Amino acid sequence: MKKAIIIGASSGIGRELAKLLDAHHYEVGIAARRLELLTELQTKLHNTAYLQQVDITHPAQAQQALQSLLDRMQEVDLIILTAGTGQLNPNLSWELDAEIIQTNVLGVSAIAIKAMHYFMQQGRGHLVAISSIAALRGDSGSPAYNASKAYISNYLQGLRKKVRQAKLPITITDIKPGFVDTAMAQGESLFWVASADKAARQIFSAIQMQRSHAYITRRWRCIAWIIKLLPDTIYHRL
Repeated sequence: MKKAIIIGASSGIGRELAKLLDAHHYEVGIAARRLELLTELQTKLHNTAYLQQVDITHPAQAQQALQSLLDRMQEVDLIILTAGTGQLNPNLSWELDAEIIQTNVLGVSAIAIKAMHYFMQQGRGHLVAISSIAALRGDSGSPAYNASKAYISNYLQGLRKKVRQAKLPITITDIKPGFVDTAMAQGESLFWVASADKAARQIFSAIQMQRSHAYITRRWRCIAWIIKLLPDTIYHRL
């Protein structure tokens, strides 16, 4: 039976992925800050599920928590990092930006590098992390959020290059969602909003195909193409 760990499994995409992996006969390690939600999720899973409280805003403690989960599960095949934060910040509040950077940059990096050391020692594995369509360009609504997602995407690319140069059988998957119906979907006139369940199913498909990156849902690939080609003079008016 395969084994997977999901960091950020208490709600949204992470929760739906936990249920989906369980349905596909994975043993899952479910980790998040809110232990009560993990306990409730555990009752819905049919296979062995391991609980671990983790708060990625405290990177050193988060690494220790992941190591504890790895020690208990042993021979983990897949680590999925869905934890993150994002808030609109039109007034450029440093407090909001600092929270985003602490979580999406320092926290995600800490978990990713811990996972990489584990997989490199094991000699195989699959690391999946959530960046965003927002990674493609900066935005005035929350400059730190877009920048943090660009950081995640670039960081994963660096890890992917490292394992390919080392000829290690480790897959690195960058998931770039558009709008998903979770607490992080903020703003007016949102379009193409996918359910967390639909997003999880497409992410799982990308995992099975060992994709390097995937847009979720798939139609966002068209938007990504447009975003990347738009001249600054047009993009700045949007």
